[in-house]
Amino acid sequence: MAMFDLSIIWAVIIGFGVIMYVLMDGFDLGVGILFPFAPDEESRDVMMNTVAPVWDGNETWLVLGGAGLLGAFPLVYSVFLPALYLGVFLMLAGLIFRGIAFEFRFKSRRNRHWWNRAFCWGSAVAAFAQGVVVGAYIRGFPVEDFVYVGGPFDWLTPFSVLTGLGLMAGYALLGATWLILKTEGALQDWAYRLAPRLLLAVLGVFAIISLWTPFVDVGVRDRWFGQLPLIWIFPALAMACAGLLWRAVRQRREGQPFIATLGLFLFTYLGLVASKWPVIVPPDYTIWDAASDPGSQLFLLIGVLFVIPIVLAYTAWSYWVFRGKVRPGEGYH
Repeated sequence: MAMFDLSIIWAVIIGFGVIMYVLMDGFDLGVGILFPFAPDEESRDVMMNTVAPVWDGNETWLVLGGAGLLGAFPLVYSVFLPALYLGVFLMLAGLIFRGIAFEFRFKSRRNRHWWNRAFCWGSAVAAFAQGVVVGAYIRGFPVEDFVYVGGPFDWLTPFSVLTGLGLMAGYALLGATWLILKTEGALQDWAYRLAPRLLLAVLGVFAIISLWTPFVDVGVRDRWFGQLPLIWIFPALAMACAGLLWRAVRQRREGQPFIATLGLFLFTYLGLVASKWPVIVPPDYTIWDAASDPGSQLFLLIGVLFVIPIVLAYTAWSYWVFRGKVRPGEGYH
């Protein structure tokens, strides 16, 4: 199998892992972002119990995507880690605080408010850091011979801050629609009221980023306006999902808002990939420039093709086992 083919296969696998992580871990990060705004402490118990059985399994996709990237495109790490070290550190720190809060909050009474804050701030920091990384990726990196030559804070720009805030709003929207699906009563009503406001916030940020991006990346601008009929399919589908979401919330549907929000994320992500493909280290380096030895790629691919079906199977099983509504006094803990 040619290196060309293996590189594309690995790019698809890693892209699949990334979008699975965004879709599946995004809603429980969103629940954490919404945590301080919940109606009361009992509602917070229910909110956490909706994600407690699945949150750690969702993060498997982050590990899979990161490990696959290191094995298939190791030169990416020589750029991304120096360029995004502080941002990645913030993301991991947020995920650690959030994970600890899952276990300790239900066992603590006197200090529960501190674990509430740890869960909220850990989720918010992780989501913001992920959004900043996306913004930095869109802008590109100063690279010479696959060596990062920029500064430690080049990733922190007004554009990347905006993408960070936008992803926080998007995850909060995922969290709200997840709560619509998994809860009932006053908490569900609160989520119904919140979802349209969050959708408007997401669309507002999306519009600003769309207008700003052509000035940030000339390559994206040329692709957007040079392949107009094809590449704009993804934003059109994303807006269709937004319209479906708005109508489903107004009609008080329970499953459709969450599915529509997943579609909104999916088509936005595919639009980003189509805008950058096949560049993996913007602005100049493609997946073939960064690829590892074909033998290494093939060896890793054999293992991954066994692992992915197993991960998909136990993920589907866990969601099936913990399907249905979560009510006060019930839950995983």
